[in-house]
Amino acid sequence: MHTLICGSMAYDTIMVFPDQFKKHILPEQIHILNVAFLVPEMRREFGGCAGNIAYNLQLLGGKPQIMATVGDDFAPYAARLEKLGLSQQHIRHVEGSFTGQAFITTDLDDNQITAFHPGAMSFSERNRVGDAKDVTLGIVSPDGREGMLQHARQFHEAGIPWVFDPGQGMPMFGGDDLLHFVEQADYVTVNDYEAQLLQDKTGRKIDELAGMTRAFIVTRGGEGSIIYAGGKEIAIPCARATELLDPTGCGDAYRAGLLYGIQQGWDWETTGRLASLLGTLKIASRGGQNHAPARDEISALFRQHFGYSIKL
Repeated sequence: MHTLICGSMAYDTIMVFPDQFKKHILPEQIHILNVAFLVPEMRREFGGCAGNIAYNLQLLGGKPQIMATVGDDFAPYAARLEKLGLSQQHIRHVEGSFTGQAFITTDLDDNQITAFHPGAMSFSERNRVGDAKDVTLGIVSPDGREGMLQHARQFHEAGIPWVFDPGQGMPMFGGDDLLHFVEQADYVTVNDYEAQLLQDKTGRKIDELAGMTRAFIVTRGGEGSIIYAGGKEIAIPCARATELLDPTGCGDAYRAGLLYGIQQGWDWETTGRLASLLGTLKIASRGGQNHAPARDEISALFRQHFGYSIKL
């Protein structure tokens, strides 16, 4: 029961400006903006939606297969995947390109200035869902525009249940494209802002969009999440985090929990709670892939937070 994860692989370079942006940006001069920020603190993390989702799904004991396009600079990430035992069979090298890169500068008020270079993601359509074998579930997460369109169609035509996770890729699509994604998908997962944007772009309310799918999931950060399924609204509580260090990758962790629960055939109440717990475990560490709880620890924490047991 392999889960095919179509999406981005990326490096996240995170820099901390030990001051406030607002002290160095003059509103009356914004039309000739030319600023430089000294960032003595910098770190580089392994990221990308596909990488993060696969990492978390493997923590649960799932069987993720990553489908992504990467550049000439992928060797350090490849070495990490090999060490983790994550398959690279469907990761395609695009010569003459960079792996996706996010450059994030954060100030003391947690404001962020981000630049993202898609690099090899722009060639994601070179991968085909049909090249992966023994796939029983898939997800289309943020990636190159044409790749997302083709992978959605390929999952649908192959009869493989799949999750539409537009995320930060949503601005690449108009309302008709987004509505077609929803019509083809078995499941849709968005955060609360994306849910509103999806409604605005398609002209359809959540209840109508949810009626097109087996389940429509809306995450709401610290307020938990709502799963619309079977004509019901299922409220999922948020597990309490030990620390609130870094939200980067929390949505990807949540999605891994969804994928695991769907593969196991669990009810939505349990699936949503596992997803919530994964997001909570992630937020207590910096970076998208630096938390490493064992499966028995995840099971124990699930019982502690929600009062009943699951078997991973």
